[in-house]
Amino acid sequence: MCVAFPGKIVEIDENNFATVDIMGVKKKVSLMILPDRVKIGDFVISHAGFAIHKVEKEEAEESLEILKELINEISEND
Repeated sequence: MCVAFPGKIVEIDENNFATVDIMGVKKKVSLMILPDRVKIGDFVISHAGFAIHKVEKEEAEESLEILKELINEISEND
């Protein structure tokens, strides 16, 4: 099973790689699967170094809020 959270595209380079930001953590992913369907500011789900699915902003923000709540709950229990 894989758990994935949306990342916001903050940069796209000339080789069709995007820098995505997931709560301050940035990583590079290939846009090969979604070449003409995303732009800077969009949210994507990535897996194994590829953006595999575009996510609507509202859905992305809801998922990231859940992640923040989980992190806070774990921190409180340590």
